[in-house]
Amino acid sequence: MTHRDAGELTPPPATALPPVDPETLATVQHRIIDWYAEHARPLPWRSADATPWSILVCEVMSQQTPISRVLPRWEAWMETWPGPADLAAAPASQVLLAWDSLGYPRRALRLQETAAAIVERHGGEVPDDEEALLALPGVGAYTAAAVTSFAHGGRTAVLDVNVRRVLGRVFAGVQHRSPSLTAAERRWAAALVPDDEHVAWNAGAMELGALVCTATSPACDACPLTDTCAWVAAGRPVDPTVVRRGQAWAGTDRQLRGAIMRALRAGNPSPPVPVRLLTAPTAQLTADESRLLEDLDDPVQRAVLAVRDLDAGGDRTARLAEDLVRDGLAVREADRLRLP
Repeated sequence: MTHRDAGELTPPPATALPPVDPETLATVQHRIIDWYAEHARPLPWRSADATPWSILVCEVMSQQTPISRVLPRWEAWMETWPGPADLAAAPASQVLLAWDSLGYPRRALRLQETAAAIVERHGGEVPDDEEALLALPGVGAYTAAAVTSFAHGGRTAVLDVNVRRVLGRVFAGVQHRSPSLTAAERRWAAALVPDDEHVAWNAGAMELGALVCTATSPACDACPLTDTCAWVAAGRPVDPTVVRRGQAWAGTDRQLRGAIMRALRAGNPSPPVPVRLLTAPTAQLTADESRLLEDLDDPVQRAVLAVRDLDAGGDRTARLAEDLVRDGLAVREADRLRLP
């Protein structure tokens, strides 16, 4: 800590990665592991009979998505495609329909590509080697580490935003980690992973960050690490160099892309949607197009009208529809748009 003026302390920079003495580390490790044993949520992908594939699916679905939204989709997904070979053989349209409103639907197609690569390269079995996992399409460093640890029991550092926040507060005394995960932070965090019970350590640190050591309202009174936390000891300083911004949604291209995808998913199987019903201003709809819009099944009609409400002029919708086609999330057949 350094003084700005009398009695006022400056928090350490968010990039600080101090050495951790072995005694403190052992205390923190034991407390997190013990806390997790008592407080872990009974999620199905944590059960003893969870397969490596089910854990991989969970990790992909959970990226930037709350567990409450993931759980029903994951359960339906695993019932439909219990193994990589099942998903690899599925029509892309059914994969996108099953993904539903989880967000970032490109993840669904990437997961199908991952399944196909597992079948082709590994005989349908999720590999237990972190490097082999990283070589799969759509699998990044976090997912590879998570599957290595949670599915195969390998010793590695699993660093999501929750784990980074817990480690940063407890050992470095910083409110938030910097957005970029550096190689130095990976090495620092890897040195904190215990030789034994490392799976419980990874899962426990993640759970503690999700439930107690949260980003905006940490429940320090309920935390098992309060008396060993460097951030608490420093008075919970706010780091002015770290600016947390909420992710905009209303009025964004991402919102409109989602609405277009909902229109394509609205029927099951999803019927092709005339592009002009999505893009043409109301005054430019022909009499036949107006009747067609009125005659659409209710779910499809509501979804199409939602797109029109978000973009009355239709120019953004036309542009984003072409983006969806390029991304493999939609197919254009003459004047109609459908799922692939």
